[in-house]
Amino acid sequence: MKREHIILAAVFVVLALVPFAAELTGQASWTRLVGQALIYGMAAASLNFILGYGGMVSFGHAAFFGIGGYVVGIMYHHFDAGTAFLGLIPGTDQMLITLPAAILIAGLAAALVGAMSLRTGGVQFIMITLAFAQMFFFLFISLKTYGGEDGIMVRRTNSLPGLNMRDKATLYWVVLGLAAAYYLFLRRLVQSSFGQIIAGIRQNERRMAAMGISTYRYKLYAFVLSGMGAGLAGALMVNFLRFASPDMMHWSRSGELMIMVILGGVGTLAGPFIGAGVLFTLETTLARYTEHWMLPVGIILLLVVMTSKGGLMALLRRLGGKG
Repeated sequence: MKREHIILAAVFVVLALVPFAAELTGQASWTRLVGQALIYGMAAASLNFILGYGGMVSFGHAAFFGIGGYVVGIMYHHFDAGTAFLGLIPGTDQMLITLPAAILIAGLAAALVGAMSLRTGGVQFIMITLAFAQMFFFLFISLKTYGGEDGIMVRRTNSLPGLNMRDKATLYWVVLGLAAAYYLFLRRLVQSSFGQIIAGIRQNERRMAAMGISTYRYKLYAFVLSGMGAGLAGALMVNFLRFASPDMMHWSRSGELMIMVILGGVGTLAGPFIGAGVLFTLETTLARYTEHWMLPVGIILLLVVMTSKGGLMALLRRLGGKG
């Protein structure tokens, strides 16, 4: 356990030094690249909680990612225009308001989707979550007030008292702090009695039900918590890119999040973050050389899956002498 704590602290310190390294080497894009990878890692980790620990294969998880992003975009739109959403809710650019709002709205959307989809299982569950995600996708395309299919611009990053959020390094450190906090939250959640029940449902739902546990209720709670995590990641991404688009909730984005989980290691805490970092780095690097970057990425993913059962986390454990 002590070794694990040392490794986590070392990783955090290295990540915290990225803006300094970027400035020293003249590679300003490093801060942007690692920041986006951390945010995608949070979204993938939220999916991994229901996929890896709960056995719920959701193919519409990006819907909550996009909803969280649009909460920030819509609130900034009304703040900039001096209007109120639905004539009742004033806009704002304060991160202490927009992030909790994004988490709450994404959680409510997850509760709606989960309440209906969790009454099924298997392929039906996958298709229903996919259908809901596409419904949200086309809904936001139809909202011409908020840019329709072109998306919505956020001219300024949300403000935090006492911090210069226009500085990319400051925003990066905020993202890093929230990513670390979310990782620790998931770690605590997985080790809790709730996490053990979710794992038990994945292993044998009938047995858990026979023990008197309301499996549907626990799965719904897990689904909502997962959606809230994705909403937080989406809100941070819009702050980072200053742009929200319906593409954030497209089914292909859900596929990318699932690839990140599989690549890093299903059912591991750090795996989704590692998978997100590797996949995002590969996409960004290969896209500079060819427009057909998806082919080599697919080949690399195939090799990792075929040669290392358990993804990159299993490979790292093997290299570290833990199996």
